[in-house]
Amino acid sequence: MSAPGRVWYAAFGSNMHARRLRCYLTGGRPAGARRTYPGCRDPRPPERSVPLMLPGVLYFATESPVWRGGRAFYDPDGAGTTAARGYLLTAAQFCDVAAQEMYREPGRDRDLDLSRVRAGSRLVLGPGRYETLVCPGTLEGHPVLTFTAPWGHREVPGNPPSAAYLRHIAAGLAEAHGWGAERAAAYLAGCPGADGHWTRESAAALLRSAPTDHDGAP
Repeated sequence: MSAPGRVWYAAFGSNMHARRLRCYLTGGRPAGARRTYPGCRDPRPPERSVPLMLPGVLYFATESPVWRGGRAFYDPDGAGTTAARGYLLTAAQFCDVAAQEMYREPGRDRDLDLSRVRAGSRLVLGPGRYETLVCPGTLEGHPVLTFTAPWGHREVPGNPPSAAYLRHIAAGLAEAHGWGAERAAAYLAGCPGADGHWTRESAAALLRSAPTDHDGAP
């Protein structure tokens, strides 16, 4: 497969928020974050965005120093589907977003060789939390790409997300999919790592009381 000119970046966590993603594109520090992002070499906004449902499971694990709870990860081999938001970016923009998630400087090294990631495959670039590229498929002739951890959801202890993080992801689901509190609560409370701590009822009560706008760190 030749290197693509455009890709769909499938955001499944905090980057479902368009304002959050903007910090990766143009640079800046989101409210509540401890890190300032340098931004992409090409700061233009996405050409389009669409709601996506990816095969696989969303789960929560490790510990976020900002959110004080589990982070969101995507396991393409897990049972179920993961709600995401697809942003149509240039391949170079996607490489720069991925570099920032991997704590690398955008453009410092050569761009990622995206031709190595085929539909239904993954490419492990390092041991870090978001250093594994996954291609769940294609859309309108462009590859759908995201990044996650190299492990599956059964290979690492779960860790429930904090209330603030749960609210933030739910706000992204509302923005991308139009989901209300009840539907978002049912989805998030059933994710590995969140289940057993959050119930559908407790998550819905939290989300119904949530502020209408959030920003934060992954």
